[in-house]
Amino acid sequence: MKKDKIIYWIPTIFIFLFEGVMPAFTSQTEAAKEGIRHLGYPEYFGNILVVFKVVGTLILVIPQISSRIKEWAYAGFAFDFIFASLSYICVDGFGFFAFFPLIILAFLAVSYIYYHKLNPQ
Repeated sequence: MKKDKIIYWIPTIFIFLFEGVMPAFTSQTEAAKEGIRHLGYPEYFGNILVVFKVVGTLILVIPQISSRIKEWAYAGFAFDFIFASLSYICVDGFGFFAFFPLIILAFLAVSYIYYHKLNPQ
């Protein structure tokens, strides 16, 4: 059980830091805004995305939040990573940036699997 908790918390904290904390502090930089523009999205989309990422990561790390809401957060992040990868493929072709969101998706999958091991329904 302790091993499962460690395996759950490592990718979950990674996602919290990478998808919640980092965007909250860097979303208004010119590099972040240019990244959104480069993919063809309007600037407001990036702002909305950051809000949902921060809220989603908080949902994942706060234990008292219901499992039904956590399911929605996991689904939202899965869609986010898949569509980020597809956006990069459409704009830049197959490169590192196209596959990087899928690497983060693997972390999310580990978190999700171990969340359900620790909280069987």
